[in-house]
Amino acid sequence: MALGLMPVRLGAQESSPDLIVTDAKVFTADSTRLWAEAFAVRRDRIIAVGTTIEMRALAGARTRRVNAGGRVVIPGINDAHVHLGEGSLGLTFGTRDTTPAGPTLQEVLDSLRQIAPRTPKGTWLQASLGQRILFDPLARRAALDVVSPDHPVLLRAPWGHGIVVNSAALRALGIADTASDLLGGRYERDADRRLTGMLVEYDGWAPIQRAQARQRQRDAVAAVRRDVLGRLEFGVTSVQDMASTWDAPSTQRILREAALPVRVRVVRWPMPGAGGRQLRRWSDLPVQVAPMVSVSGVKYVLEGTPQEQGALNRTAYAGRPGWFGELNFPLDTIRAMLREALAGSDVRDQLLLHVVGDSTVVVLLTMMESLAPDSVWRTKRVRFEHASRLTGPLVARAHALGIIVAQPRSSAAYRTWLTAGIPVAYGSDGQPNPFIDFAAAVTMSNRPAEAISREAAAIILTRGSAVAEWSEASKGTIAPGMLADFAILSQDIFTAPAAALPSTRSVLTVVGGRVVHASGALVVPR
Repeated sequence: MALGLMPVRLGAQESSPDLIVTDAKVFTADSTRLWAEAFAVRRDRIIAVGTTIEMRALAGARTRRVNAGGRVVIPGINDAHVHLGEGSLGLTFGTRDTTPAGPTLQEVLDSLRQIAPRTPKGTWLQASLGQRILFDPLARRAALDVVSPDHPVLLRAPWGHGIVVNSAALRALGIADTASDLLGGRYERDADRRLTGMLVEYDGWAPIQRAQARQRQRDAVAAVRRDVLGRLEFGVTSVQDMASTWDAPSTQRILREAALPVRVRVVRWPMPGAGGRQLRRWSDLPVQVAPMVSVSGVKYVLEGTPQEQGALNRTAYAGRPGWFGELNFPLDTIRAMLREALAGSDVRDQLLLHVVGDSTVVVLLTMMESLAPDSVWRTKRVRFEHASRLTGPLVARAHALGIIVAQPRSSAAYRTWLTAGIPVAYGSDGQPNPFIDFAAAVTMSNRPAEAISREAAAIILTRGSAVAEWSEASKGTIAPGMLADFAILSQDIFTAPAAALPSTRSVLTVVGGRVVHASGALVVPR
């Protein structure tokens, strides 16, 4: 570990640090000087980085001193893809099954028979589904109505793409059998053109968002706080919320009241309606809606995923000859999204696109290349969320256009992307433990050639996600002038056995120089 990094010297007129962290193994995520031993904080900023001796020399009588005891310190983890408060509508039943297969229809019906009679009528009941229900033509509205006619029932895939509801839910959502498909989605219908209860993509998300906006604000605030506070024990200090759960006014009210102790970037998520994409509904929100909450970027989901066979691929899905998946939006609409990104001037208009299928990657790269030169696109930092099929010759094209990959899936081409110079950002999109993804990136058991170093994986968790939100000038590294967001970890993630990495926790999480989580493993002077 290279030590002796020179700190920024304080002028005689300046006060001593408020806090120093010493005797640590500091991973700075700064490629010019990756390791240090200690650092100093004044107010909400890091003012010096160097050795323990150097930092102790800066301390004054009122400086708080944290001896890390040789523990690893990293910049605060930045989760670049979350959905705050998702799933907070009504009562969740059953065991959350995140495997692709999911529960059987019979298992869901058995649970409903037990729960519905002892739950007040009108209460939403929701559970996870999987491929067995999605691909079972009997697992639809009619079957759910038999066991739960008086409760809106919502079954949705844990990966977000796949929704089945009953008749009570359709009524609560205001969806009639005569409803027209929204832009970006569709309703599954039977031979008589009656809705089956399967809501595809935006035709499910948009009405469910409206229903969630009607829930009690205190319940929504509680759900958000549970979501965020549970991440502090992992050292997460920033989250980027793909704002799909509530509409714009509700999102603003909920996050203001929640007063979260982490930095939140709200990414606008327009829900299409009769008038098109409805982006204007987000236009009244200020850039800063609360001291720790900002609004920027716009997110669109261009397709589904391979799990429900929605991603657009160049080869047909197994068992479905002639079915290659589909785009959610017409090509002209996607072109309009790209033109809007070109017309934008800064991070406020950054474009984030859910991209999974290889055909979708080709469509987007080709369209971008036709609309503007690489040099122009590189200033826009367009994000591909997931980008599972960004491989082969497509990688060089994506790098030339300045594409950023965020929230890569387990089959990610980590080494290929990083070698090509494509920035990669960590995102949970569900489970809150970043060290599960960290372990996957450094082992890549299903694609060993794509495994990366632990240092590279740590940068993805921190500076990579800062780059993905245009904030690398203020966070993502432990360096003078940067925000004092950091975590002291329970074990050395750079040397611990790979199998032990998911058990890593933060013993001390600090945001802006303020302790927001402490496990009691360290003495932190007040």
